[in-house]
Order: sequence, then C-alpha cells, then structure tokens
Amino acid sequence: MLPISNGMGSPLFCLRYNPLPMIIDISVPLRKPMPTYPGDAPFELIPVARIAEGAIANGSRLQIGTHSGTHIDAPWHFNDAGKRVHEIPLARLIGYAYVADLRGHKAITADALEQASIPPTTTRLLLKTDNSALWGRETEFNKAHVALTPDAAEWLVRRAVDVVGIDYLSIERFGVPKPEVHHILCGAGKIIIEGLNLSEVEAGEYELICMPLPIEGADGAPARVALRTLR
Repeated sequence: MLPISNGMGSPLFCLRYNPLPMIIDISVPLRKPMPTYPGDAPFELIPVARIAEGAIANGSRLQIGTHSGTHIDAPWHFNDAGKRVHEIPLARLIGYAYVADLRGHKAITADALEQASIPPTTTRLLLKTDNSALWGRETEFNKAHVALTPDAAEWLVRRAVDVVGIDYLSIERFGVPKPEVHHILCGAGKIIIEGLNLSEVEAGEYELICMPLPIEGADGAPARVALRTLR
C-alpha cells in the first residue's frame, strides 16, 4: 500500500496498481490455404468421421510437415551431430526473451543486430521484421521474405544467443546456393524458431513459452509459442 494525503493532514491509503501479466499468442494457425515452404508437405485436416454423417464422434487425420506453420528447427536439421527435437530440454525454450524490432530492414545483418539495442545478456532473441505483416494477407510462400545474413548468424553465436526466432517460415534467404545461416546456427547447437507472428508485439522483454510437439527423432516440430509480459 502507498500512503497518500487527503489535503487535511490525514493519510489515506491506496493499493498500487500492478496489472496481471498478459499472454500473447505468437503462433500462426494451421489452416488451408496457408504459406508452405516450397517442397514441404502442405497442411491438410482430413475428415475421418463426422457426427453429421452418422458417426458417433468427429475425428480427423492430420497431414503436416515438421516445418509447417510455427515450428522449431532442431540442431540436427543441418547438423548430423546435433540434438533432435526430443533431446532438447524445454528449459531452453521457456524463460526470459527479448523481442527486437527490425522492421524496415530488407535483410538482417550483423550491423542491424548491433544497432537494435539488444541487452548483452540475452540468450533468447525474437526478431520482428516486415514479415509479420505478410501473415494476414498472403497464402502463398513469399520468396522475398526478410532473412538473416551469415554475418548476423555469426554475431548471434558470438553473443551466446541460444534460441533465435523469426517471423517467417525460414531464417534463411530463399534460393541461396548454400544454407550458411542454418549451418552456422545448427552447427553451434542453437535452436531456431520459425513461423512466428510478431505483428502485435512491441520490442522489449518478455517470458517466452515455446512448446514443440515431442516427436522422437525429428529434425523439427510444429510448436505453440506465446509471450508473457513481465510485471
């Protein structure tokens, strides 16, 4: 409680306003149609049983790739010695995170990261780019999406960032002859979160909650990802 005056010498008391944390879902819905990385299986929700057709319950079958929608890339995705999805402790994917606003950049370079006021102790970093605006208006994969350059990936490794997320289906520029960004990050054992929607998120500090499906032996997995505001 905080004492305040009523103007006559007698103290009054009021409660300090302390808003409850807010949870922001930064996952993209799995639906058809939706952007899919070229070559990946498109998402399908296939009816198996329907009450309206005489079945006792509604049931469906999923067709989904390990890199559909919001998902993680396990280090094994580009590193045969790296961890697979089921080997990643959830503790690495839950905890303090920083969202950096990098809108206006056509590519995320080391210089762009250096100028983004990212706290030096950050180990989980989410990158908000112009990509987030694509989710609400496009259903086809956008080959011109904003992505990291190799020097940005090296910057993240030097700064000991353990988890890096971006707001589109790949952290790498489309069509590069060699996927250097993935090789640098996966080779260093880093976890990549792709397919985030950060359109409603301001730059700053949050608690990250990332829960990938525990698929044994997988190179990646769809995930439900949220941010919780800090008091």
